[in-house]
Parts: sequence; structure tokens; C-alpha cells
Amino acid sequence: MSLQIDFSGRRALVTGGASGIGAATAKLLLELNATVALADLDGVRVLEARDDMRAHMAVQGDVAVESDAKRMVSEAADALGGLDLIFNAAGIGDDLVPLHEQSTERWRRVFDVSLWGTLLISRAAGRLMVEQRSGSIVNVSSIVGLHAFPGRSAYGVAKAGIGHLTKTLACEWGEYGVRVNAIAPGYTKTPMVKDLLDRKVFDPGLIERRTPLARMAETEEMAKAAVFLLSDWASYVTGVVLPVDGGWGAYGAAGDVVKIRHTEG
Repeated sequence: MSLQIDFSGRRALVTGGASGIGAATAKLLLELNATVALADLDGVRVLEARDDMRAHMAVQGDVAVESDAKRMVSEAADALGGLDLIFNAAGIGDDLVPLHEQSTERWRRVFDVSLWGTLLISRAAGRLMVEQRSGSIVNVSSIVGLHAFPGRSAYGVAKAGIGHLTKTLACEWGEYGVRVNAIAPGYTKTPMVKDLLDRKVFDPGLIERRTPLARMAETEEMAKAAVFLLSDWASYVTGVVLPVDGGWGAYGAAGDVVKIRHTEG
């Protein structure tokens, strides 16, 4: 086994590739010699991202629309000569209101983009990977899908569903050499979280005090975890939902994380 992760000869499609965790992961894949196609709902931004990071192609579409999902996978596979890697990063945030106050239209849209979109892209790509008997897919769940967050029912249910879908596909496609895993990020400095901070939806200090590593994550840290799972370094890892949360899920006491100060002597 190589002592370095190298994606030479591997062809990747990254959804939500124009910003946030998707863009950070696409950049890292390119640095590690993968051939990368970007997909995003925003056609202008995805073209700008392609040019900025020198990705090999960009395609616009809505992952929650079946015809778009099929087309994006097909166009990427045609342009790259096949697909070996999928990173499903497309997703949107919810309204942060109790379920009984939330509009059904917004709830459904959050659910459709995150869970239904992940399913549609995975299914279209999985058909190619099953036929070639190899491939690696990494989805994006969340700590919100692993724990209850009041006011985030749509996002939480969708992300929990992604975790279950990940395990199911891993079991269905394992015999064909196709691995399926997911990362479950904690609070990360993405445009989505920045928007919440700008609107003062939550206090960043509260998040930092609740997190054992005492800070929010950088998008590059999520990218490294995703790339590990995509790579041959994780060749015997499938069906895993990996928390990348700075210890959020490990902490179970009441109140803030206890700060222990060591003294000399």
C-alpha cells in the first residue's frame, strides 16, 4: 500500500462543489491527482469554482430532480471517461423553527435536497459502479442527524436518513466492490453556518464551550475525513457514519465542557 493517498487515474464527481465542504473536498481531491467534475445548483458559481480550482468540468442541476441527477452523473461520466468516486455534499439549511411553525414546503425542500438528492445521485452513480465492480461513495450526514436539535427537524431527519441510506447501500453494493460511507460534521465554517451567525441565530461562543476541542471546524478538516474514506486507505471500511465533530457527540455532561487546567508541581 502506498504511504501517501494518491487518486491518480480516479474520476470523481462532487455535488455541492461550488462552496463549503464540497469545494474544499474537490480541491483536496485535485491536489491528490484525481480528475474532478463539480456539480451545483448555482450555474454561475460552479463555473467560477471550476475555473478557480482548475477542475476538469462543471455541470449545473438540482440533485433533488431525478432527471437532473441522472444527467449530471451521465455528463460527468462521459466527460471523465467513467466515475470512481462520488462525494455527495449538496444540501441546504432549514428555518430553525419548531415543527408546528414550519412551512411544509420548506421542510420538504430541505429534506429533498439533502436526502432525496443523495439517493438520486448515489443510485445513478451506483449503477455504473456496480457494473464496473468498483467505486467509493461518501455522503454528508451531520451531528444534527445523530442527535436531536430542536428547531431543525427537516435537516435532522434528512441527515439521519442519509446515515441509514449509507449503511443500506454499503450492504447492497459491497459484493460488487463498491464502498459507501458518510461523514457527520459538527459545526463547520461553511457559508450556511456563516449565514446563521450573521443572522445571530446562535452564539458561536456557546458552540465553542460545548465542543471539547473548543472551536468550530474548518472546511478543510471535513475534506480530509471525506478523502480518507474515499481513498484506498479505507479499503476495508464501508457502512460507516464517521462523526467529525471535535468531540461533540462524546460529551454527555450537563453544561459546558469542563476546562481542566493542569498546574506544575
